[in-house]
Amino acid sequence: MTGAANPASSAGRGARLRALNRKLLRDLSALKGQAAAIALVIASGVMTLMIAVTTLDALSLTQQRFYEDFHFADVFADLTRAPEAVSERLRGIPGVNRIETRVKAPVRLEVPGFGEPARGLLLSIPDGREALLNQLYLREGRLPDPGRADEVAVSDGFAAAHGLRAGDRITAIIRGRLTTLWISGTVLSPEHVYQAAPTDLLPDYRRYGILWMNRRALASAYGMEGAFNNVVLGLEAGASEARVIAEVDRVLGRYGGTGAYGRDDQHSHRFLHEELRQLRAQAAILPTIFMLVSAFLLNVVLGRIIRNQREQVAVLKAFGYHDRDIALHYGTMTGMIVAIGSALGIGFGLWAGSGLAGIYTEYFRFPELRFRLQGWVILLAIGVAAGAAMLGTLRSVRAAARLPPAEGMRPEPPARFHRGWLERSALRGWLDQPTRIVLRNVSRHPLKSALSVVGIAMSLGLLVMGAYQLNAVDHMIDTQYRQVMRMDLHLSFSDPTPARVQSELRHLPGVLVAETYRSVPVRLLAGHREYRTAVLGMDEQPYLRQLLDGRQRPQRLPPEGLLLTDYLAQDLGLRVGDRVRLEVQEGHRQTVTVPLVGVVDEPLGVGAYMRRAALNRLMREGPAVSGAWLMIDAGQEATLFERLWELPAIASVGMISEAEGDIREYMADTLLMFALVFVLLATSITFAVVYNNARIAFAERSRELATLQVLGYSRAEVSWILIGEILLLTLVALPVGWLIGTGFAWALNQAFSMDMFRVPLVLTPGAYGFATAVVLAASVAAAALVVRRLHRLDKLSLLKAVE
Repeated sequence: MTGAANPASSAGRGARLRALNRKLLRDLSALKGQAAAIALVIASGVMTLMIAVTTLDALSLTQQRFYEDFHFADVFADLTRAPEAVSERLRGIPGVNRIETRVKAPVRLEVPGFGEPARGLLLSIPDGREALLNQLYLREGRLPDPGRADEVAVSDGFAAAHGLRAGDRITAIIRGRLTTLWISGTVLSPEHVYQAAPTDLLPDYRRYGILWMNRRALASAYGMEGAFNNVVLGLEAGASEARVIAEVDRVLGRYGGTGAYGRDDQHSHRFLHEELRQLRAQAAILPTIFMLVSAFLLNVVLGRIIRNQREQVAVLKAFGYHDRDIALHYGTMTGMIVAIGSALGIGFGLWAGSGLAGIYTEYFRFPELRFRLQGWVILLAIGVAAGAAMLGTLRSVRAAARLPPAEGMRPEPPARFHRGWLERSALRGWLDQPTRIVLRNVSRHPLKSALSVVGIAMSLGLLVMGAYQLNAVDHMIDTQYRQVMRMDLHLSFSDPTPARVQSELRHLPGVLVAETYRSVPVRLLAGHREYRTAVLGMDEQPYLRQLLDGRQRPQRLPPEGLLLTDYLAQDLGLRVGDRVRLEVQEGHRQTVTVPLVGVVDEPLGVGAYMRRAALNRLMREGPAVSGAWLMIDAGQEATLFERLWELPAIASVGMISEAEGDIREYMADTLLMFALVFVLLATSITFAVVYNNARIAFAERSRELATLQVLGYSRAEVSWILIGEILLLTLVALPVGWLIGTGFAWALNQAFSMDMFRVPLVLTPGAYGFATAVVLAASVAAAALVVRRLHRLDKLSLLKAVE
């Protein structure tokens, strides 16, 4: 067995272990720069993991408790009008546990002191009792008094945006009638955690609010006495949602039902679900990349440290240290670096995670966001970091433990070299001696050079991925709001309206261009897959709402057939030429089959599109429209708003510039903030990688560099040998890093593609340029620090080393 006999006593063994611990502290002190750099990489991975996991846990836990405590419904259905007696038939459907019929009314709102158009949704609540489903959390004030027909509770986001309190007054147009409403309190609802208008992607609390009114009062105002136009159902445990939905559709079909749906298709829940999915992708992808880099760094650094300490390991074994003592020594060194990195990562991760959770409260309205630190999260972070460290160091530690003392005592045999390509090429005469030394050293140690190149390339790839996120988000928003949506205002009508309204809109003050559209709710069916959306019927060549192909060119709508967003077509497994079944959820509610004639490249949302005339024929109606888009003169905006307020047929007015501002703010608060943190971490990792490579090269060649100075080489020439090698390896790593960064960006693009948005795979020269500049700057800084050490080199001590 390798090594000498066991220590004579436990006291002797303790003394030897204390000696090893002192050596460990000396080694860490000597390697403090490299150890700090590796700890920083580990901290970056742990931090990204903590941010994603703690935020995901906070949102998931809060969602679950809010849904349970306030009885969030399982199935939802809208209809035109049904007598209250129909509710008994719904209550008798197998699997239904609770049912609440409601009146639901879109309204236009006027808030004192706010001169822009606002819209809202009025929902009924039972008179004098708490709702069975979708109960309200009272933030301030009280619920409407059962004896008052003019009181409402308002969503807290809308109230906060306008500074509204209990006792304040707002004005609403309900079914064309101007009504004054008094606010009794502000509330939250599990049904509207994400308070975005049906046509919007993001909440706009100033221009869209949810209001709750007593059932009798709202039924009277909206012409629904003894009837309902909305119903929510709670299911028994184990009940089949699909069967309940089918039965609800069968019962409500004759009453204008637009198709029941479950939580997965409910507007608020769907957005929250997508956000949670994005956080899961972040928790899986980004920490993995950081940890792979840290494992690679530890493998390179510890492997070279052990090679440089061959004689020390041999002496330790000769003095009676076991293989396990040596393995424990180097394992402890790795463990201390991992512990420091994990502690930093956990601390900064908790701080950043709580800050990000606070940002999410602006978009997801919960009574409180239950941010907590769980032991399993810390154990997961430490376990991932330790696993990466073990992966990176196991081979080197095993080699040190198995090294025979006699072999370790002998210096490594000198490498056997031969005349290489440099000596045989014409370059030999053109290059000075220090440059030839640089090229010769790199070419004669291909594995070592390759590992250095891969390390630098991976750090460059991280920078490319971070820069990609920053650039791609801007490109995504610019495409949507500069090329696709070119209108200024979006009007929605209360009911389908004759197409001649387009001419009337064109004559309103300030209107430059007006286009109308028809919107019909449908269920798209392709094999076993389905998707609920709306088909937009538009002009043959729409100007204000363009449909772009994959090359960003406007498309014409064919006379017949359907166009789908490319993401939706892929989700349904459809290709151009396939047949798609449309279950129309309005009017005659027929099911038709139409061909898929093209796909549309849109970065935000998903949709289906047809020629408006074809959609009107499909609906068996005349030339009807559901809304309009307007391009306006900004100077006459106020006058136009006054005229639009006077038109009762207009249910809502949306401002596109505000929608763009909201989504830019959301991206800045969430995705871009995460990307910026990622870029900062990647920048620090880049310096860590380059600096480690430079320090290792210096440590391995310090004797050679000292010899060259003794032989008469100047400081500048010797410095160039070290600097030239660092810069050469960096330049070779650049194209490799660009390729790795492109792969990282593609993986991120695939993980973050969702209904809400798809960040396009657009890698600009600026992204590569930024990453390259950071790597070059890190190389220059690392070279400067190493040259400083070179100038303080103790040549006498190095040249006394054993040959």
